[in-house]
Amino acid sequence: MAPARCFISACLSLAAVASGSAASQARNFRGRGEASTVDNVEQSLRSLLEAAHIGGNSPVARRLLRIEASIASTFQALPKNDFGRLPPRSVRYIVHNYFAKEHGWQIKGLEPQGMRTNVSDVHQTSILQDRSPALVESLVEAYQGDRGLALTDVAAMAAMLERLVIDESITLLHAAYFLNGLSASDEIEHLELDEILRSYLLLFEMGLRGNLTDAETHQEIKRRVAAMGAGWPTLVEFENEAVMSFDFQTKDVTNPFVEQAFTFEESALIVDDLAQRYGKWQNHECTKMKEDLIDMDVDGSGMIPLSTFYTQSTKRAYQFTESVDYLRQIGALDETWRHEPRVRVSNYVGGPSNCIAASNYYSVCCLNECDGVLNELEASIRAPAASPERILHSVRNITSSSMDVPKNITKDLIAKLQSIAERNDGEVPLHGRLFAQWLHLVFPYECQFPHISEEGIELSAHHWLGGKAIASEEQRTNHVESVSAKEADEGTADPRPTEVQWSDEEVLPLLETPRPALAVFGIPVRVVVQVAMFLVVLRMVLTSCFAAANFNGSATSKKGTKGMLPI
Repeated sequence: MAPARCFISACLSLAAVASGSAASQARNFRGRGEASTVDNVEQSLRSLLEAAHIGGNSPVARRLLRIEASIASTFQALPKNDFGRLPPRSVRYIVHNYFAKEHGWQIKGLEPQGMRTNVSDVHQTSILQDRSPALVESLVEAYQGDRGLALTDVAAMAAMLERLVIDESITLLHAAYFLNGLSASDEIEHLELDEILRSYLLLFEMGLRGNLTDAETHQEIKRRVAAMGAGWPTLVEFENEAVMSFDFQTKDVTNPFVEQAFTFEESALIVDDLAQRYGKWQNHECTKMKEDLIDMDVDGSGMIPLSTFYTQSTKRAYQFTESVDYLRQIGALDETWRHEPRVRVSNYVGGPSNCIAASNYYSVCCLNECDGVLNELEASIRAPAASPERILHSVRNITSSSMDVPKNITKDLIAKLQSIAERNDGEVPLHGRLFAQWLHLVFPYECQFPHISEEGIELSAHHWLGGKAIASEEQRTNHVESVSAKEADEGTADPRPTEVQWSDEEVLPLLETPRPALAVFGIPVRVVVQVAMFLVVLRMVLTSCFAAANFNGSATSKKGTKGMLPI
């Protein structure tokens, strides 16, 4: 199990899951009082469409402006086509970067795919394929027309994708109501709201392994986890903050002399806030784990011996159990050392075993601190490439969580930077593999070693579900004992290599290949995206009608039957 998720492990160890995946269970809630929820989503998308078209000062328009502000410096620094717009690979990069930076989300189809040139496009994400085929079709046409996307287009697309992802949380909210013996049609008091939101967060953290239908087991898990501690106080604090924030925002429209009652729609607004802030909130666990690993790095290389990684100790907050094969596949294993491999701290922390597979569509992972480093460079340079001198000046002004300023830019590293420029007409591409390798050596605890992935699937959280990343206790023990025996025979610890470990293989993942132009060439892409968004709204209106009809029919046939889910 992922060591960064001790709290989730405690939950799962208590859960006697009967049968069926969370995804199949979730379908039981489709249509259960969901017509009003779909109406809310439809209204959100309609507002998004209007805000993208006319702007204004609505919450949706402000959201679009915040997204634009978040991605603006990256947009300026990315390669563009002849129209000054982003081609498909740059669009994929900026959208992935936005969700990873703001939410810690790894969206299925937009996972980090290593240093490869044959990566997927945004329209290949699972959630868009399933929930928004109209947008998929329009994006394909826009890309093939070689027009690309402007900043506003990318922000609107990110906002829409964000809305679809957050909408997945509404299924869990319906389940949380049911697991607490309540219906979405009930108005609830503060204490009931607290219990529902805590149930929602438990289900969210258990991800695909959570059970959405067994109320008795769920309540037992909640009682025992609360009694054990195991992260429960911080979860309760996070939930309380969200409720207090909502109370503060609505204080002017509520009667202070009457006990406040919350509708399902109001609960959904709080869940919206929880879902958006969860990634940054849970990252404190990743930070503590990283600090635990740094304490084991005795030579400041950003790496720790595999035997040290595996050694059990009561002084450690975390026990690490990932297999050699897993570490190798995600690029977290440096096998150039003489006695034994070493584990790269940054690659391990950012690895998929430390993600929560929250749904079939996305996972929540540790925030990649190198994104912040690179974003600072992008904001400073505002171009896809720059001279070594300009990069050195900018890098020396960057601070990170492990150092006030970079102190290890040696003459050897300066020479490496200059050699990258020599291969690329005198400038260093900011988004190439060689520069990523250079950043890893300068910021070893923040920036991952740019492993060249063959397929890319091994970097996704969903690929490693079911304990596939874990080494057996026997395998871990055997490795520790063999290294101890080897060091005893040789009478010395593993010496650090005297030269910087460097691979000269370059990959430029944002370099586009020409695409054939279609008749859509002359259509502004913003129109294409907005028409697609309108079609999504229309589709959701129709869905809402069918859901309401199904719900009404089910309610009639189930009248008088208590505690059963409509199928």
